[in-house]
Amino acid sequence: MSTKLVVVGGGKMGEALVSGVLRARWARARDITVVEPVEARRAQLRAAHADVVIATEVPARSEGAVIAVKPVDVPDAAAAVAAAKPKRVLSIAAGVTLGQLERVLGDIPVLRAMPNTPALVGAGAAALAPGSTAGPADMQWAEGVLSSVGLVVRVTEKMLDAVTGLSGSGPAYVFLVAEALVDAGVAAGLDRDTSAALTRQTLLGSARLLDESGDLPEALRAAVTSPGGTTAAGLRVLEQRAVRAAFLDAVVAATERSRELGRS
Repeated sequence: MSTKLVVVGGGKMGEALVSGVLRARWARARDITVVEPVEARRAQLRAAHADVVIATEVPARSEGAVIAVKPVDVPDAAAAVAAAKPKRVLSIAAGVTLGQLERVLGDIPVLRAMPNTPALVGAGAAALAPGSTAGPADMQWAEGVLSSVGLVVRVTEKMLDAVTGLSGSGPAYVFLVAEALVDAGVAAGLDRDTSAALTRQTLLGSARLLDESGDLPEALRAAVTSPGGTTAAGLRVLEQRAVRAAFLDAVVAATERSRELGRS
């Protein structure tokens, strides 16, 4: 097979996957095809990825295809993919179940993943669930694609709604915290640019410390919280305002909404 990867949908997430696999050297540019119906977007993709094949139709019998379109466009995209008969299909379309995909794709092995937007900078988190006929080689192929833009974990499909509530929606929760911290710094007397710079680095540094230290978050929180100190005073207010409970409720609410969308 000459085409190792077909990405159906040249939007931000589709392009992020292409950039990731090229950066990871998982595939050569000439072995990748991006299928994009909008001419203006095709021109942008050609300018950014000169050696990648940019097309309007799905090439036949590729090693694997990724469906990276909006949920409303999945039926048409899946039908086009089914006609091209790739070896396997990975869908990153939110809310479209494996059963729905398998009804269109027939005996082609199908996998479903929920990546999040930090994949755009190669720091994503994705959960991967196999369909009824997907085997180890199919999982390995899909993990190769997804791991080029971040972490990949394996789950059952019924866990994807919880993944959506946590890591899928999670960046928005973090950005809301960032907004609040910037505003708080200004309220405390900092100019907005300084507050924004300190907020970005605080979030970045804290995430790296959590990732690289190997310590649990509660241990890291305790390490920076001296008895009777400034951090303890701030944390006391957060606990009084039930911030921890608000995050719990937010993840549960987003999870339930994902379930509702999957049933619609």
